[in-house]
Amino acid sequence: MQKEQMSRWRLILGNETQENFDQMGMTTLSKEQLLMDSALAEIYGNGEQCGFGGGGGNGKSAPKISKWLGDIRSLFDPDMVAIVQNDAIERKGLKQLLLEPELLENLEPDLNMASTLLMLKDQIPKKSKESARKFIQRIVDEINKKMASNLQRAVTAALNKREHSPLPSASAIDFRYTIARNLKNYNQDLKTIIPERVYFFDRASKVNKWNVILDIDQSGSMGESIIYSSIMACILASMSSVKTNVVAFDTEIMDLTELCQDPVDLLFGFQMGGGTNIAKSLAYCKNYIESPSKTIFFLISDLEEGGNRAGLLQHLREMKESGVTVIVLLAVADGGRPYYDETTAQRISAMEIPCFACTPEKLPELLERALKKYDLVEFSKQMKKKKTKNTKQ
Repeated sequence: MQKEQMSRWRLILGNETQENFDQMGMTTLSKEQLLMDSALAEIYGNGEQCGFGGGGGNGKSAPKISKWLGDIRSLFDPDMVAIVQNDAIERKGLKQLLLEPELLENLEPDLNMASTLLMLKDQIPKKSKESARKFIQRIVDEINKKMASNLQRAVTAALNKREHSPLPSASAIDFRYTIARNLKNYNQDLKTIIPERVYFFDRASKVNKWNVILDIDQSGSMGESIIYSSIMACILASMSSVKTNVVAFDTEIMDLTELCQDPVDLLFGFQMGGGTNIAKSLAYCKNYIESPSKTIFFLISDLEEGGNRAGLLQHLREMKESGVTVIVLLAVADGGRPYYDETTAQRISAMEIPCFACTPEKLPELLERALKKYDLVEFSKQMKKKKTKNTKQ
């Protein structure tokens, strides 16, 4: 046991302490431990083992990084691999990890890595764009499996109405949904879509149709929330009983609603980074509100307002007073307590607008409660208690 403990400490403290451990009578590290030591030293040591420590942007170092990636994948479990990969980016500036196609294919899917990739998307060379999309797609597919059925069930349970009617009516054709479901039937010769089925709204669906607006802060700190929110938006956009709008903002406004057919396209539509003007985005989103009592508005932001703070509060107050269900999500993430502007959050909460961080698995429950017009204040208290508990642990 003492030998194992000494080996662990030797790996933690690094190769430069080997002489000290030799004096204490420690035997040589095993072959696997030496490989582990070499792989970790690239990031946490002096970086001399494989020589790519200062190689950010140097294409010749790519084979060495590929070998290093292969080593850590064989030595550690996926969660640990993701941590080491992120540390490689932070400590060594190895942007080529995200810019070389063969390296992207070997990266372990990870939300932080995906956020970094989206921030660097304008720097991705043409040869790597497809690999970058596949990397993001792997993460999207994984999250989609966890969220899609629960979100769809939540909407169905809340509305309890048929989405489409078999009775034909030209004025009730759901063109967007019909086109989306029949894209696979595009005829090259005729250069048009030949639909197998045309979808119609029935009266109940028209009366019951909700509008969900997601106003998403695209500052760099919101990466994980952007990913989860985008996938949620695309799932909702696929349901004809819900009209979905997506707006991204920094100091400018980007309407991404038309990209909701594909979560990867939507994610690549974000321009992560820059300042923040929440009030400006709220003013824009008001244009989407047609029936306030049938509108759910999500502001997804850390509330670090760089624009008009008083205007921000006024817009939210006006939305709520008009009958809109307003929800402020400080973060949509699995991790601990989010960073946010506590003063602004307190002032929003004082208007009885729920303002809290939410884990992805709780999004379906939150949406169902909102559609059923339940009081969300208690739900927000539960989320805050859970975050506090997780932070203490």
